[in-house]
Amino acid sequence: MRHLTTAFDVSGADLEHIFAVSEDLKAKFHKGLREPLLPGRVMALLFEKPSLRTRVSFEAGMIQLGGGTLFLGDDVGFGKRESVGDFCRVLSEFVDVIVARTFSHETIEQLAAHCTAAVVNGLSDLEHPCQAIADLFTMRERFGRLEGLKLAWVGDGNNVARSLAVACGKCGVAFAAACPEGYQLDEPFLAQLRSEVPGADVRQTSDPAVAVAGADVVYTDVWASMGQESEKEKRARDFAGFEVDVEMMARAATGAVFMHCLPAHRGEEVSAEVIDGPQSVVFQQAGNRMHAQKGILAWLLASQS
Repeated sequence: MRHLTTAFDVSGADLEHIFAVSEDLKAKFHKGLREPLLPGRVMALLFEKPSLRTRVSFEAGMIQLGGGTLFLGDDVGFGKRESVGDFCRVLSEFVDVIVARTFSHETIEQLAAHCTAAVVNGLSDLEHPCQAIADLFTMRERFGRLEGLKLAWVGDGNNVARSLAVACGKCGVAFAAACPEGYQLDEPFLAQLRSEVPGADVRQTSDPAVAVAGADVVYTDVWASMGQESEKEKRARDFAGFEVDVEMMARAATGAVFMHCLPAHRGEEVSAEVIDGPQSVVFQQAGNRMHAQKGILAWLLASQS
């Protein structure tokens, strides 16, 4: 059984396959066609965090593929009424794929260890692989290629940054991260990246101007994510000078685009002039969550139909 717990779980060839399927399904979608690649398949959504893009894109995508979805609330008692192992073994008898959005990445690992259904990481504190796959799909659409592009990440070295660094490395995209001291990508992660994706071009700096110079994509995220609300004031001080504004975008390559995984805080990590301006592709990026996740679901389940 294949799982998607981190971006390390997919190879460059897997990503190309997902992109090709996503591109085909998106083209058909815009022609009014909904190809039922997964008739009768059932997806369970197990969320500890609120969600707009992840929940709706996965639910809509599975329905368009001919399958069904179940959103599991507190009433199922995950982690409360019975052991994780028992819960997983029972749930796997009913559904084909489980999308989990959790605080701790350990929860994702426990699900993958015990479930015989496919497990997808819909977000954890460690990674957000579905976001990164949709982002690279968007870049591929925009530029017609991935190999040789440069993505500059400006902000916290968080779960989205980790998944992007891995996926970029597997697709030949240079990844430059500008993070304040104390918020950079951690060494254990970088050591794993160097080991598993030895060709990855990943660099870190504390100077956004250095990272953004010549970048084809400038990407940022909120400075305080869910679960970090108590750190908001400190982070606002620590991230001073890291707002992506018009001046910063001017340092990027000609034709560069701005990306953000949303939700966004205008006037904090990005100026309104940038996110609402002509270089922004954030809503194409958000819309592609559904199309890329249809590709992910097909990659996970179509071969078992």
